[in-house]
Amino acid sequence: MRTVQPFHLAVPVSNLEEARVFYHELLGCDEGRSSDQWVDFDFFGHQLVIHEKETTSAKKASNSVDGHDVPIPHFGVVLTLETFERLSEKLQQNNIQFIIEPYTRFKGEVGEQNTMFFEDPSRNALEFKAFKNIDQLFAK
Repeated sequence: MRTVQPFHLAVPVSNLEEARVFYHELLGCDEGRSSDQWVDFDFFGHQLVIHEKETTSAKKASNSVDGHDVPIPHFGVVLTLETFERLSEKLQQNNIQFIIEPYTRFKGEVGEQNTMFFEDPSRNALEFKAFKNIDQLFAK
């Protein structure tokens, strides 16, 4: 039995209040400590900190995975299939522009998973996924 310790990730955002609304209202992350320059969130059991900092609009890199251009860098979490579907529906209802719309990757293969990519208001790329069989998370 694996016990997962929460990770900590800090990302820059160009508008603290806009990002605060995105992570709290849209993604449902509870807010923790904050200042006038940063905010902690419970990001599905992990600690995400947004730091207000001017960001650049530099072209982002990508890598081809299963016929899609996956943005690099990106971050996110592995959800249950039920939670993935609920979040996917909520994002679609809120007219989120997907980088890669929700779909099933590696269908019928080891590691079959639902995945979706989108950006926060500061253009940080996020991926949320859910495995058909969570035991295949690290399968080769």
